[in-house]
Amino acid sequence: MGRIGLALTLAGTAALLPGCLAEPVGCPAIGHVAGVSLTVAADYAPDVASLRLKACQDGICTEKDLMLNPGATSVDQGCTPDGVCSATSSPDGTLHGFMELPALSESPLEATVTGFSRAGVALPTRTLTFTPRGEYPYGEQCGRVISAGLTLDGAGLRQR
Repeated sequence: MGRIGLALTLAGTAALLPGCLAEPVGCPAIGHVAGVSLTVAADYAPDVASLRLKACQDGICTEKDLMLNPGATSVDQGCTPDGVCSATSSPDGTLHGFMELPALSESPLEATVTGFSRAGVALPTRTLTFTPRGEYPYGEQCGRVISAGLTLDGAGLRQR
């Protein structure tokens, strides 16, 4: 093999090497706000006028009146023959609130919910100690997301 053949072989091999290396994986440019989300079940929502959430973790407590927004679910509208799909939002009778906790971790968290009914009567105080969940929704290369979700209904407070 002459010098030209050797040069072509080396150039061809060098061109193939990048195909053996792992390509960097892009992560979505989606921000995550750490905190506790609260969903009031549809069968209990008509009884609720206002809620206050107190969350204590690692000796630090945060308390806030929740802004309650109507919940919704996605309804599939199907796809056209050319592959365009759509969905619409439909009210589901739930209420949703959120309290930001920038230092949220995977250590136990004690949540206490108080509030008032539409008639102005105090709702039962509900307390739950639970552990927020850490997950990698976009893969390990994109970082861990810690979430704390609760559901409130007539029977009490539970982790989602």
